[in-house]
Amino acid sequence: MNAGKDLTIAMVGTRGVPAAYGGFETAIEEIGQRLVRHGHRVLVYARGAEQKEREFLGMELIHLPAVPVKQIETLSHTGLSTVHAFTRKKIDAAFVFNAANAPFLPLLRARRIPTALHMDGLEWRRSKWGARGRSYYRWAEQLGVRRADALISDAPGIANYYRHQFGVATEMIRYGAPLLDAAPDHGIRKIGLEPNGYHLVVARFEPENHVIEIVAGYSASNAKLPLVVVGSAPYSAHYTQQIEAIAQGDPRIRLLGGVYDQELLDALYFHARTYLHGHSVGGTNPSLLRAMGAGTAVIAFDVGFNRETAGGGWFFSDSDGVSKSIIDAEASPEVVLATAQAARARAAAEFNWDKVARQYEDLAHRLASGESIHQTARHARRASEEWPE
Repeated sequence: MNAGKDLTIAMVGTRGVPAAYGGFETAIEEIGQRLVRHGHRVLVYARGAEQKEREFLGMELIHLPAVPVKQIETLSHTGLSTVHAFTRKKIDAAFVFNAANAPFLPLLRARRIPTALHMDGLEWRRSKWGARGRSYYRWAEQLGVRRADALISDAPGIANYYRHQFGVATEMIRYGAPLLDAAPDHGIRKIGLEPNGYHLVVARFEPENHVIEIVAGYSASNAKLPLVVVGSAPYSAHYTQQIEAIAQGDPRIRLLGGVYDQELLDALYFHARTYLHGHSVGGTNPSLLRAMGAGTAVIAFDVGFNRETAGGGWFFSDSDGVSKSIIDAEASPEVVLATAQAARARAAAEFNWDKVARQYEDLAHRLASGESIHQTARHARRASEEWPE
């Protein structure tokens, strides 16, 4: 796997490892440990100066504080991380996660640290950001395009977006899917569930994740199996109240809140009859990959990101579509089984962490050797027309 000299690689812009929050952190944990095994030095900037651990799976952890306010938490931590990286003797390449962190790229470039910016999904479409937040993300996207040495997209739809909007190419590198061949069922039985006996939703309660449409569509159906909903609303109590109001009127709906026991969460994915995925603004979503890797049939919101990732299953665009999909799935166990097997096979073939790590390593070597899109992208401007998706 190591195609050249051993490198010092920095991972900047996330909460760090061990992964306990989201897709970026899981990516760093999976990629970083593999890079270490192949001889590279990996520096991970983590939030929380109170932490004592200085190493995890061979990765060196650098703990720095952050301002605990939603609007500036990420930026404050990344700013400190960038200053710290500026003082290091030698970093051969840096991977910066989240387009919001684009303002710090010039400082890294000034230190001659080649940098790839992971653009993530279309953050400016998320309802949790107000008008200022959405405007900032759109501005940061363009700044990132102009200042990075490479741009990373995690799905063809995201790559197409940057090609259409800015005329630039990205490094299209997937996430990996955790593969489950088995999972104990005592945890789900303890909370009153049976293997292959429920439908599952795992999502933050946000409008772009369409949790209300899912629970409303399920409630309007005559489904026999219960709907289990895992998640909460970090920013919207009103949205949670709407979901709870529907659930209170339907004893088939089980709201579990956040589930942080990884063994129980794995079992919930593995033993579900179907997994309902309402996310609509991201690229390759880790929760969808987890369901596919667990061999669970998918019912997903109908956008290009989800169709391309899942490769098959049922798709909906409103609550009526949810009702129809669930009824179809309950009436066709043989189709559910075939769909689940195909999802598991696709996860194993297309979303492999070893392959992902090789792509990151290859990019790090190319950055360290001087490859960059900066000369051609530094004057890029957003297209005047809307992205057609």
